[in-house]
Amino acid sequence: MRLGLLTGGGDCPGLNAVIRAVVHRTVKGHGGSVVGFRHGWRGVLQSEIEDLDLKKVSGILPRGGTILGTSRTNPYKEPGGEARIRQELAGRGVDALIVVGGEDTLGVAAKLHEAGIPLVGVPKTIDNDVNGTDWTFGFDTALSIATEAIDRLHTTAESHERIMVVEVMGRYAGWIAMHAGVAGNAQVILMPEIPYDIDKVVEHIKARYGFGRRYCIVVVAEGAKPKDGDISILGTEIGREVRLGGIADKIGSYLGNRTGFEVRSLVLGHIQRGGSPTHRDRLLALRFGAAAVRMVEQGKFGNIVAYHPPHMVPVPIEDAIRVMKTVPLDSDTVQTARDLGICLGD
Repeated sequence: MRLGLLTGGGDCPGLNAVIRAVVHRTVKGHGGSVVGFRHGWRGVLQSEIEDLDLKKVSGILPRGGTILGTSRTNPYKEPGGEARIRQELAGRGVDALIVVGGEDTLGVAAKLHEAGIPLVGVPKTIDNDVNGTDWTFGFDTALSIATEAIDRLHTTAESHERIMVVEVMGRYAGWIAMHAGVAGNAQVILMPEIPYDIDKVVEHIKARYGFGRRYCIVVVAEGAKPKDGDISILGTEIGREVRLGGIADKIGSYLGNRTGFEVRSLVLGHIQRGGSPTHRDRLLALRFGAAAVRMVEQGKFGNIVAYHPPHMVPVPIEDAIRVMKTVPLDSDTVQTARDLGICLGD
């Protein structure tokens, strides 16, 4: 058995663990081989390959990023993209392809599956917003980093009696903002699922200062938007319609003007998805990779590997990308935030 493997979209802690598991399961289980395509779909289009063996994946488990590199290339936006993909896989003797990526990368995989190319998907996103799986690797690492950052901001905010506005990742889903905000004892959490009323945020902060707690931590997802407003856009990005960001500065400026209190804003950005994965993400990513090879062995093509604790199960790619998994507003975490008196902007 000869498998193809690629990682697409944004990098994510745990990708190298997936690669390691795929190679070990294929080589040790079948005496097979794995060809890695560098830089996502671009590598398949341009024949950028790297043969992966046990030596190549030795020591990569704790490393962040991906040894295969990544990109946001979409073959369906390239001339003859689908035919070139088919030709490359056949020319390399690839029996099946394992595609590791988020919504965009898996969207391409769904079209290729419909075109008859045997493949299995592995969901990858620190935002935890892929439908059909309870958890994605990289999310725990991002949460740990965001929570630690928020913890560190408490002492400086209290010392200077400042409002600290922290922008975390989350284009269309607020999983990081909600979980890190609650775990980090933030006083305000703003996320895409709840368009915020900035006046209510101002009232909440003024009341807190009046009560004698003269500092405040505001956690905001990059895709949060005000009522009757829109998301904050920095510009365009290759492979995506828009590049989000800047919401922390906008909210910080407004809060400073409305409250008269000193405000500082910061963006955690790529720090959240860089560096070594947590032990939980390492274990989860290894399970995803091994399960992907098992699904290939069983001929369960056109599926992603989904984590339904305690099992890894197949879920059709079409179901995984049909809708984005957002934070349920009736979830226990959201209710806990409200019980703790955290302002969610509504």
